[in-house]
Amino acid sequence: MTTRHRTADSNSLSPRRRTVVKAAAVTAVLAGPLAAAIPARAAEAPAFLHGVASGDPLPDGILLWTRVTPTADAVPGSGLGPDVEVGWTVARDKAFTAVVAKGSVTATAASDHTVKADVRGLAPATDYWFRFSAGGTDSPAARTRTAPAADAAVANLRFGVVSCANWEAGYFSSYRHLAARGDLDAWLHLGDYIYEYGTGEYGTRDTVVRQHAPTHEILTLADYRIRHGKYKTDPDLQALHAVAPVVAIWDDHEFANDAWSGGAENHTEGAEGAWSARQAAAKQAYFEWMPVRPALAGTTYRRLRFGKLADLSLLDLRSFRSQQVAVGNGSVDDPDRTITGRAQLDWLKAGLKSSDTTWRLVGNSVMISPFAIGSLSADLLKPLAELLGLPKEGLALNTDQWDGYTDDRRELLAHLRSNAIRNTVFLTGDIHMAWANDVPVDAGTYPLSASAATEFVVTSVTSDNLDDLLKVPEGTVTALAAPVIQLANRHVHWVDTDRHGYGVLDITADRAQMDYYVLSDKTKANATSSWARSYRTRSGTQKVERTYSPV
Repeated sequence: MTTRHRTADSNSLSPRRRTVVKAAAVTAVLAGPLAAAIPARAAEAPAFLHGVASGDPLPDGILLWTRVTPTADAVPGSGLGPDVEVGWTVARDKAFTAVVAKGSVTATAASDHTVKADVRGLAPATDYWFRFSAGGTDSPAARTRTAPAADAAVANLRFGVVSCANWEAGYFSSYRHLAARGDLDAWLHLGDYIYEYGTGEYGTRDTVVRQHAPTHEILTLADYRIRHGKYKTDPDLQALHAVAPVVAIWDDHEFANDAWSGGAENHTEGAEGAWSARQAAAKQAYFEWMPVRPALAGTTYRRLRFGKLADLSLLDLRSFRSQQVAVGNGSVDDPDRTITGRAQLDWLKAGLKSSDTTWRLVGNSVMISPFAIGSLSADLLKPLAELLGLPKEGLALNTDQWDGYTDDRRELLAHLRSNAIRNTVFLTGDIHMAWANDVPVDAGTYPLSASAATEFVVTSVTSDNLDDLLKVPEGTVTALAAPVIQLANRHVHWVDTDRHGYGVLDITADRAQMDYYVLSDKTKANATSSWARSYRTRSGTQKVERTYSPV
């Protein structure tokens, strides 16, 4: 992608393996899945069929994204289509009468005709409108917002929080309801924005609600591009991208299930190519298709600041981690094993220590709070083990989470305690359940031991949880399992094992509050949303408490 800039108003711009029969990787013959990846109106080109998006807000800038379809055959993953100049415009109003910046980028097949514009010179804490244009066609107009100035006294911040969106398991109504709020400074996607499996290979209550593309497990660069393209045609996802900037990190399914630095549970070396090649393809497609600004090439760990109220440290817990170990294996405590990698852990510790904001938020893809099962009955233990990808007997913890890398966790929590670092809040996805947790220094003696931080875990947008796996009415499992889980984990204030939805995190100087919302039915495109619970942590307490109304 090449970039040319014009400036206006003196702005400065700078550029678990399931046993399945897997389809062969698509290389030469792409017509079927490619055609399924985009709407029929693709024949009217150039067109903006995948919406527009913004991300990673800064006090003076924002990253803008779109994909243009320059010709009917230039569909995602095809490698086809001519270069096309794509203009972009930023204005203070939806009518674009007060333009503050404009420029152009060149979309090419080499970047799958995706483009980004990293716009700078904007005012802090300000709403802007933006759009793209190509060949006489304008994209939809979209709203975005810059971050507050670094030294600004910010009264309030509000973020949507989501994770785990399996296309085939249902509709993305959570995104639609978040978009309709109109009050978000940004929204956080904590991983599993896409899923890598072939059709019907990943939990859908045995019913594929809507088929993704390609229909086989994605392995190649073209595959990952097609899958990302399919997701970006979802109207609810497009709607959310069009009203607020996203701050995204990846988890495993952007690559393959239970990914680690040298492979994945859902990857067979040789039969599915080399892991290094698959990982590189997945990362390339991700950065092409997501409005993410990597601070370091090939990773999503980075930090954003929102005035004096909060900073947000975003983690990459897949690129550098050691391979997961079997449940009950004492090597979970091995100091030579890591979930973060040395450099990232040092970066995180330094950032938390030096932070001068009221709140230190951590975008964290897998649960950091300890999780022991206790004496769950066999009928509950089996589906929980399936959900977590673990053996059905002897279940003590989930080694894909921080529970599998206890030395890193111990070092990080000791750092928080020894340096009296307050108000650290982990924001987490992955587990397809909602949790509100204290993060104890020693779970075995809690609550007599201290809590070093707090954690809010959001449930999945659509991906199966326990009631789906058991095929029982919603709420059945939570009523049985939650008391047992909480008895074995006294730092857990609440867990909902059954429902789907999203969170809204509202922050003031006095407290950080997560409001949990649930969907009526993930398999219905018009699903309604309702408030379920709220929990907050008051400044200085490092503990979670229930509150009885949403913000």
